[in-house]
Amino acid sequence: MESSGEMVALPVLLESNYRACTIPYRFPSDNPKKPTPTELSWINLFSNSIHSFRKRAESDDTVPDAPARAEKFAQRYSEILEDLKRDPESHGGPPDCILLCQLREQVLREVGFRDIFKKVKDEENVKALSLFQEVVSLNDAIEDEAKRAENLIRGIFAGNIFDLGSAQLAELFAKDGMSFQASCQNLVPRPWVIDDLDKFISKWGRKSWKKVVIFVDNSGADIILGILPFARELLRRGVQVILAANDLPSINDITYTELIEIMAKLKDENEKLLGVDTSNLFIANSSNDLPVIDLTRISQELAYLASDVDLVILEGMGRGLETNLYAQFKCDSMKIAMVKHQEVAEFLGGRLYDCVIKFNEFQN
Repeated sequence: MESSGEMVALPVLLESNYRACTIPYRFPSDNPKKPTPTELSWINLFSNSIHSFRKRAESDDTVPDAPARAEKFAQRYSEILEDLKRDPESHGGPPDCILLCQLREQVLREVGFRDIFKKVKDEENVKALSLFQEVVSLNDAIEDEAKRAENLIRGIFAGNIFDLGSAQLAELFAKDGMSFQASCQNLVPRPWVIDDLDKFISKWGRKSWKKVVIFVDNSGADIILGILPFARELLRRGVQVILAANDLPSINDITYTELIEIMAKLKDENEKLLGVDTSNLFIANSSNDLPVIDLTRISQELAYLASDVDLVILEGMGRGLETNLYAQFKCDSMKIAMVKHQEVAEFLGGRLYDCVIKFNEFQN
């Protein structure tokens, strides 16, 4: 579904007390003219990512004079971050995760870049597409429903590692890429820092949901080997599934148009996904253009489609942890992500690359 017009709230969101920011950057008692220690640590985190963003931008061969424009981006965004350190109220502040992402995207677009991660997204999609059948077959071979569900969840975590918004992972990725199966095997041992896996599997076994919306995250292994096998299993169980993807490119997040292209490659001539009917699968444009999301600002089309969902899934660190970990809904919800920023790990009291699965059952 295309997106147009005014933004609205997700109908099943409980809006009272909702704020699209999990970690409090400041409190009302803080001096408005002085950055807080939390603001400074997040400004520094965004500052540390400039190098890998500039490198990607320099090699964008769709843009003339890419190296000069990349340098301009790095300078301008660095200046904005320095301004925020001096005066947190500059540039629409005080800063939070959404503002810091917005300013970065804005500067990239102002200097002429539209999608600096396009090349790596395409390469990773090709690799992941070649593995899709094998990953699905391994899942299908697990007869025990609870074990299959756990394997699918582990696949979401393993796929979610492909995140070039994390400076350390961007470096690691540039060096030697990543193997999906190795990532599945190498997840940190349970219990994870927030671990509602057993609670989720118990509800899964009761086949309670009729319609699910999944706010998806990255391209490559994340969407193709993590989310799509999980969505296929839901479809196989007779659940309607909405995949909500970004309108515009941001980091290596999948866009609505890219997801439609991927689905066209995976479905056969009978519109089946490795034997599973996809007539109950909807791909929606969320109208979002950031790696984080404010659920009071989504497209009318998505709001209409998702008005009667009974499970909301927010996948990935930006949407699931940094902006919506404590978001409450008028239905069941699951936030699922790998922790890829030290600041988030410290806030949660966990380890870097720890896993979070937060499942809340709606109580009438």
